[in-house]
Amino acid sequence: MDERIDEELVTAYINGENRALEILVRRHIKPIFGFVFRYVGNVGDAEDITQDIFVSIWKNIDKFDTSKKFKTWIFAIAKNASLNWLRKKKPSTFSDVTKEGDEQQFDETIEDENPLPAELFDRASLKEELESAIGKLNPRYQTALILHYKEELTFREIAEIENESVNTVKSRHLRAINKLRKILGVDAPK
Repeated sequence: MDERIDEELVTAYINGENRALEILVRRHIKPIFGFVFRYVGNVGDAEDITQDIFVSIWKNIDKFDTSKKFKTWIFAIAKNASLNWLRKKKPSTFSDVTKEGDEQQFDETIEDENPLPAELFDRASLKEELESAIGKLNPRYQTALILHYKEELTFREIAEIENESVNTVKSRHLRAINKLRKILGVDAPK
């Protein structure tokens, strides 16, 4: 197994080491597929979109800024590809439209003292119920939860992917947790 970090592999590929790209693809294909699948809900479509994502990465890898995190870059590409697919495939409903920019900024500075623990994603008995509940959330809320808990990205990294402020991501995360608790019928800790 190659121990180089992603950014070193990108540089190696750009410098002519074709194997470096293979390592990057193997390293990231499962998480990217899982992320895309959560958006589109169909294995075949998720496979097609994932393939398109990696073709796009291959074509544009020379544009990647190696001072940034590769993982953040590919998840941003995956998010955009998934959202583009959703826009083409299903009509938007009024309830899907949110105006988070118009909301008061007060709740963006409040952190949840008891966030949804990452281990919830690992418990087999709750996994199916949790995934079903997450699937009922607005895609923006799904993204906040999946990137933070499943992909273990920081709020700052998610903010880069979403091209938004860290406080907006934290606020969305808190709202996602609260909505998830309601769906699951779990009371908020006191």
